[in-house]
Amino acid sequence: MCWEGGQSLSQSSELVVPEQPPSREKPFRCLECGKSFRKSTKLLTHQHIHTGERPYSCRECGKSFRDSSSLIKHKRIHTGELPYPCQECGKSFRNSSNLIRHQQMHTGELPYPCQECGKSFRDNSNLIRHQHIHTGERPYTCRECGKSFRYSSNLLTHQHIHTRERPYKCLECGKRFQRSSSLLRHEQTHTDERPFRCTDCGKGFNQSGNLVRHQRIHTGERPYKCGECGKSFTDRSYLTKHQRTHQ
Repeated sequence: MCWEGGQSLSQSSELVVPEQPPSREKPFRCLECGKSFRKSTKLLTHQHIHTGERPYSCRECGKSFRDSSSLIKHKRIHTGELPYPCQECGKSFRNSSNLIRHQQMHTGELPYPCQECGKSFRDNSNLIRHQHIHTGERPYTCRECGKSFRYSSNLLTHQHIHTRERPYKCLECGKRFQRSSSLLRHEQTHTDERPFRCTDCGKGFNQSGNLVRHQRIHTGERPYKCGECGKSFTDRSYLTKHQRTHQ
């Protein structure tokens, strides 16, 4: 077919191919648990959960990680690097995820609701952790003693009991800790920082978890329920102590 002037279609224009939307397929499937991924690299990293492999080691303290990104974040504990500043208040963070969670303090945003009880969370990982309360699931098991945990972070912390490892060092005084959260709490003793403030009464806290527990005084919320007698509590530790009375 020719156009006016003797030019063919191929000569006068180029065929425009519509841009394809990014694929949502997840062709890489874990044979161990069935979870699927879009990229083979994500599958390989995921498989370390099942094998226990931690190929990325910190030269400073020897701690190992499943993926390189976790090692990069960990190294900031030793260097003191805080590359993610909050534009609202100037506070800086080691990880972008911590900055995002912090920014939700300013906005009050809790975009992840639990379908079971309606409680909302700042990020999806906290929602997933919370849901283990309703299911009773403890998917993380210590190979050393067989004890199981709801959260991988709790398992990692527990394993320090067997290794006696204290990888988190305070740059101010040199004191070491088994958990990064314990280091963060300790660091606030040097600054007396209380960045988490209750909007009801103005009381400040050095940890977001303490603020959440405090706010239940105002809301009357009791999310921890005893499966034996139905009694509810504002804090998981209170529920644990109560359950011992049944034993």
